[in-house]
Amino acid sequence: MTRGKFITLEGGEGLGKSTNLAFVRDQVEKAGHPAIATREPGGTRLGEAVRALLLGSDAIDPRAELLLLFAARAQHIHEVIEPALAAGHWVVCDRFTDASYAYQGAGRGLERAFIESLERHVQAGLSPDLTLLFDAPVDIGLARVRARGESDRFERERVDFFERIRAAYLDQARRFPGRVRLVDASQPLASVQDAIARHLNPWLGT
Repeated sequence: MTRGKFITLEGGEGLGKSTNLAFVRDQVEKAGHPAIATREPGGTRLGEAVRALLLGSDAIDPRAELLLLFAARAQHIHEVIEPALAAGHWVVCDRFTDASYAYQGAGRGLERAFIESLERHVQAGLSPDLTLLFDAPVDIGLARVRARGESDRFERERVDFFERIRAAYLDQARRFPGRVRLVDASQPLASVQDAIARHLNPWLGT
């Protein structure tokens, strides 16, 4: 059986990853590939519990935050991602390890080497085939977050936190140009989805 493909959606707050998760899955399915949509942290009972803890707590040590995320990621890979890929399904995931480099690395100031070590041990070579990086100036994303109302622990961080995250994501795009594709998330939704479709088409054979 042909192994499925692994697609991740990345980017800062308020840039439309969650909105477009179902769109990407639907495009994959329309091309004839069975697909599942999932998210990080989340995707399993353990992952959803970690998500609630991380988003709702007032203060968590940055290393504890990172280790919790990788614990949830290990379970997610074991329980959901690897079995689906092995069965020939495509997996579309809202955030993966690029987010750890951006949020806990650049945002929280943790060493890249520490994150790389966890990535090697937890993922055992697993990496996305394609990453759609939603990018826009920080003020645009934060304005959208404020318009939604109540914010979580991450969304309440200072502007410079999000500027570091955006810079780290763009650095990931430079490091992995064959995998990461930029999507201008400042555009209207229809234009964003046109861009997503253009990036997906070579993978879907359309």
